[in-house]
Amino acid sequence: MVQKLDTLTETPSQTAGPYVHIGTAPTYAGLGGIYEHEIGQTTYQDGAEGEVIEITGTVTDGTGWVLRDAVIEVWQADASGRFAGQEGADPKVTGWARVCADPESGEWRLGTIKPGPVPMRGGGWQAPHIVLWIVARGINTGLQSRIYFEDEANGDDPVLARIEQRPRVDTLIAKKTGDGRYRFDIRLQGAGETVFFDM
Repeated sequence: MVQKLDTLTETPSQTAGPYVHIGTAPTYAGLGGIYEHEIGQTTYQDGAEGEVIEITGTVTDGTGWVLRDAVIEVWQADASGRFAGQEGADPKVTGWARVCADPESGEWRLGTIKPGPVPMRGGGWQAPHIVLWIVARGINTGLQSRIYFEDEANGDDPVLARIEQRPRVDTLIAKKTGDGRYRFDIRLQGAGETVFFDM
């Protein structure tokens, strides 16, 4: 006899826990030898056009505790605002990477090419940005966010314009700390909580 499907319930969700590293960054998890080189360590290859930059930061919870097991995936355009696979895109820029927080300090680091403004269908531009997906112990569903840059023209960006609580826009802006260096800290809850998107 076939069981009626209306009696089944959804399986409870689980946090990523320590297993996210085993599945997405096995070398980081201490399981060397699975890949010759860990996949997704950088968004570009030598010879890519544009400015090479470094972004560093941490992921903190609502108590201010730094999460040392965070994994962040990034997607971005190349220096001309084109994504991999688009006509005219820089073949040396994949635009995708996966970075892990340092297990001791919780600091994460992304070396990349600074993206250019992204054209939109029907006209207009999105300011240069990097899209983030964040997972860690205690996060049931990956969080979506963006990094913008304080030294770029962000005023007309249509995504930033939709944020009604204007002071919160600052949580999406990477601060310049030196030549080609930026700081972007992610706060999951509480004062200064980073803006996350429902995508």
